[in-house]
Amino acid sequence: MVLLSLVVISTSCKKSSVKEPVDNATSGNVYISVDESFKLMIDAEIYTFEALYRSAHVNPLYKPDVDVINDFLGDSIRTIITTRKLTKEDEDYFRSKQIVARTTVIAHDALALIVNEKNKDTLMECYTVKDIFTNKINSWDQVNPKNKLGKIKIVFDNEKSGNVLYFKEKYKLDTILPENFMAAHSNEEVISYIENNPNAIGILSVNWISDKNDTVSQSFLSRINVVGVSSEDAPGSGSYYKPYQAYIADESYPFIRDVYMICRESYTGLGSGFTQFVAGEKGQRIILKSKLVPATMPLRIVELK
Repeated sequence: MVLLSLVVISTSCKKSSVKEPVDNATSGNVYISVDESFKLMIDAEIYTFEALYRSAHVNPLYKPDVDVINDFLGDSIRTIITTRKLTKEDEDYFRSKQIVARTTVIAHDALALIVNEKNKDTLMECYTVKDIFTNKINSWDQVNPKNKLGKIKIVFDNEKSGNVLYFKEKYKLDTILPENFMAAHSNEEVISYIENNPNAIGILSVNWISDKNDTVSQSFLSRINVVGVSSEDAPGSGSYYKPYQAYIADESYPFIRDVYMICRESYTGLGSGFTQFVAGEKGQRIILKSKLVPATMPLRIVELK
């Protein structure tokens, strides 16, 4: 009996030392790090996912894109939503730790340029935008001699934001931004600054201003103007495109980017399950409603005369 008891105790200890996953694809508790540009869209995704799977709890941490990547390189966050792929150095780091990071494109986003409702110059050539961002044009009367709003100020959400990083890379800007750039502290503050400063241009993900069924987005739309920009393939043609879904899908609008979900789970956990949901039919319909372009759902573009 003593020997049998020892065997049972020994077996129990061995079983308890094995670390079993505490979650699966549709239940458990997981924290994800998310580029704050997509807060409205991801809030809607999580609300629907948790309504379908009552035992699942997805906790988003909304941060600037640089911090999102840094979270992923640590050990606490297994799933992120970002606008950039992992670099070769990042992949080598995970490979050295025998971790496979799986990347899924979930949407195509656009960066909208917004101006004060008093600013009537809401159509710009793509090369004019480039000259403004590189500080070759720094006053509104250089855009339009009749515009007397003064010096142009470019406002973005955060110094670590993927929004400003996009234009840094696109226009090969230095690490130190030109003096006409200014960092706010959130997307809401960008919109607030534009409302109170007629000379400013704001940079936002289209997710913040395009969902007419969302009360937050609708409130923003009523207080600012969205700039139309000419295509980089046909500058000077007289055609201008706002960041509408059709112009993102056919790439007429010049400032577009992909949105990625990257997961490092070694098993099918809740991070993997949520990624599959967002990339699936229900999740892609939410992205469509958020006015981004779904990455895994076929689209039909209808032209109305």
